[in-house]
Amino acid sequence: MKIFKKGDQALINHDDRFYVHPVSNWDKFINRDSLYQHLIALVDSLTAVEVDAKSLEKTDPPMENQEVWAAGVTYLKSKTARMEEAKQAGGDHFYNKVYDAQRPELFFKSTRQRTVGHGDLVNIRADSTWDVPEPELTLFINSQGSIEGYSIGNDMSSRSIEGENPLYLPQAKVYDGCAALGPCLLVPESPIASDARIDLQIHREGKLMYEDSVGIDRMKRTHQELVDYLFMECSFPYGVFLMTGTCLVPPSEFTLKAGDMITISIEHIGTLKNQVTQMKGINS
Repeated sequence: MKIFKKGDQALINHDDRFYVHPVSNWDKFINRDSLYQHLIALVDSLTAVEVDAKSLEKTDPPMENQEVWAAGVTYLKSKTARMEEAKQAGGDHFYNKVYDAQRPELFFKSTRQRTVGHGDLVNIRADSTWDVPEPELTLFINSQGSIEGYSIGNDMSSRSIEGENPLYLPQAKVYDGCAALGPCLLVPESPIASDARIDLQIHREGKLMYEDSVGIDRMKRTHQELVDYLFMECSFPYGVFLMTGTCLVPPSEFTLKAGDMITISIEHIGTLKNQVTQMKGINS
């Protein structure tokens, strides 16, 4: 079961058929227990419609008032990359510690205001010289702490800023157009397959600049472990989206440029595509 958000409508895809459902309150629509069973009952009351594939080339992020949080250093390759970028500033040992620590790294990433959907533009900062996408399986967790769905997240990162000093993490991670989410919300009857793969491609002027793939089973921590820590002292009245970390890290000599196309695919969910643009900066 997949839900595509298009303005005030939900396009529900089930058994290769589409159903249109008007939604006046998206928060209430998705933030519920047993979301899958609710959708099954809902489509039984709706009539299947034809949906033009072009209408799905751009979709809204499947969120409204939910926050987006992220987990860091959940894959070994991510730990290695973070240690490399922070070595000059002397912060590399912190990433080594957090990978093996009981407590995971969790940080606030974005609101709806700074999150774009499938087919929209993501930003790189004008004051950064080393920027990368971070493709991540993203959990949707309802206000009661239950994982109800999955999406694809792009945790855009200014590695030059974070590498300068780990305390600059919020500036490296949080800015306008810093996150992409979509193309839909996958709501399965059972948890997503543990061997589902994440694929990343970056094209520049039609030329493939980077590609790699990884299974989500390479994560060191479980999804429930991350959820438990996130909800330990925080409440989320509308539910929350949690990016679960990345293992696909372009080489250190690569940085995104305006015009690049980022394509992230996750089995069972679909494909999230975003073109890169550069922010003008306050002094431009």
